[in-house]
Amino acid sequence: MKFLKHTRLSVIAVGAAIASFSAIADIKIGINVPLTGFAAADGKSALDGAKLAVAQANAKGGIKGEKIELVIYDDQASPKEVVPLATKLIEKDKVVGVVGGSYSGPSRAAASVFQAAQVPYVVAYAIHPDVTRAGDFMFRTSAMGEVQGRGGAKLVSNLGKKNVVVITVKNDFGQSLASGFKEGAAKFGLNILGEHEFSMPERQFGALIAKVKEQNPEVIYASGYFFNAGPLVNQLRAAGVTVPIIGQEGYDSDKFIEIAGPASEGVLITTSLDRDSASPATKGFLADFKKAYSSGADMVAAATYTATEILIEGLGKTGGKGGAALRDAIAAGKYDTAIGKLTFNDLHEVNKDIQVQVVKDKAFRRHSVISDAVLLAAPTKASK
Repeated sequence: MKFLKHTRLSVIAVGAAIASFSAIADIKIGINVPLTGFAAADGKSALDGAKLAVAQANAKGGIKGEKIELVIYDDQASPKEVVPLATKLIEKDKVVGVVGGSYSGPSRAAASVFQAAQVPYVVAYAIHPDVTRAGDFMFRTSAMGEVQGRGGAKLVSNLGKKNVVVITVKNDFGQSLASGFKEGAAKFGLNILGEHEFSMPERQFGALIAKVKEQNPEVIYASGYFFNAGPLVNQLRAAGVTVPIIGQEGYDSDKFIEIAGPASEGVLITTSLDRDSASPATKGFLADFKKAYSSGADMVAAATYTATEILIEGLGKTGGKGGAALRDAIAAGKYDTAIGKLTFNDLHEVNKDIQVQVVKDKAFRRHSVISDAVLLAAPTKASK
């Protein structure tokens, strides 16, 4: 199967396409994103990535001359809100495919709705395993939580550390990462000194940090999102905790650096986007995103751009048709994308490397790449 090719287009043409996004189109695809509420910043990044992919596709002629329309719904990162929106995309909007631009909770809830309707759902960055287990019309372009967690354990081992404290945000995201990390810790002989949890709304971590200091780890593995990881890292450093901190893609936002301030320097994250990649697909995306929005792209934007491109390429192969034909076209593809080269296994989990970024001089920069195919292997139909 042919690889996605990144084609540089006139900035004016793409900008005009983004500006006139509500123009009448012939082929409709949907996206659920959190545009209001606690996850709105991630929702904006996701939507910007998806809009750019659609605008570029339409500037190149769409699907056999038919324009693509992106139907957008705000799910507020809520499982309760997303179910009627998913139904609306199917029954009212008649979309042929959907991009998941939201968190694991709403993505899990929407997955069963799209599966029942046989509408392909390409999830960008939701990492809970239940998304793809909903059925064969589900796809994921970022590594699932357990895989990222194992990658985190590998990173600890690569740093030459053994004694670790695990800090987990209490939701699907954090729990799946912790599960994978503990699996990897056993493999690499790491010693977990303690495990601590915090809730999504928490921003004050004094009691938790006191326990961490008592345990005296060599490294901290802490899940979270920019809005709670930022305060956590800031307070750890303020309390005199100087050991390496390893986060994940939830940290992958300039807002994390803004919130954590100088404490963010040296923080490591496992993620999908390598900002220093020499790949034309990645470099082209980063340049085009910067020109379109006058800001840098984060992992959420890159992953959602990728998910949208993959859905559009599938539509190109089916002539705009959805259903099983689109599912099969997506599943068979080999893709060279903004987040690296990837394929899907038989459960439609992604096969790809994990990027390690480090905050250096107030920006995310390449640290290393984890490319152990056995370690990073996602579940298959036989093993799920």
